[in-house]
Amino acid sequence: MPEPNVRHANNPRCVVCYVLRYSRRPLHNTIGFEMENTSGTGTAAVVPPEIDRWNWGAFLLNWIWGIGNSTFIALLCFVPFVNIVMPFVLGAKGSAWAWRNKRWESVESFKSTQRTYAWVGLALVVIPLLLATVLIAVMPKMLRNSDVYQMAVKELNENPHVIQILGQPIQTGIPGGSINVSGPNGEASLSFSAKGPKGDGTVYVNASKSLGQWKFDDFILEDGKSKQRTDLMDGAQ
Repeated sequence: MPEPNVRHANNPRCVVCYVLRYSRRPLHNTIGFEMENTSGTGTAAVVPPEIDRWNWGAFLLNWIWGIGNSTFIALLCFVPFVNIVMPFVLGAKGSAWAWRNKRWESVESFKSTQRTYAWVGLALVVIPLLLATVLIAVMPKMLRNSDVYQMAVKELNENPHVIQILGQPIQTGIPGGSINVSGPNGEASLSFSAKGPKGDGTVYVNASKSLGQWKFDDFILEDGKSKQRTDLMDGAQ
């Protein structure tokens, strides 16, 4: 087959010429013809339209993604105030920057790598949220079953000052606070609501554990209406 005329081949209006110019290139563009893989050539690189889109890996992993994709502008995430907007910039521009800054074997290779970054970033966000949710759900139950809380509830139901203020029976709410135990020693700081037929209030407890035994350091009932506090340490264990 004879070679096409040079003048004819350079005619920008000729569809055949377009095919002749782009038929030997290994990447596909949006109209089905092949285009050259120019990844890694900097600003001269032509970014395939199918990858020039939002990049979740860049958004979620920002500077980690940047190092892995030779896009070191992502290190601006360490700059105060700039780090507020930089993840969004990386999400919007990251795919194009990664294509221009690093050599890729193919579009499919690029897509596969970016999907991996996206899944890793998603896992690093979702897993801590799940753990925090579980902790928030479990912690009140752990405090409610603790020895300190059970001791405080028992003392409330037996303390004559509390019975005079709240009446009986006394209902107690979910405790908040913290308990730290190390072997036979520990400390606890709790607060919870208490309600009876005559009124309601808030109970505050500080306790310490020594040689396996808990004792109250502070044990106070605050009346819900008057806000008057009653020290319940007299007679407390």
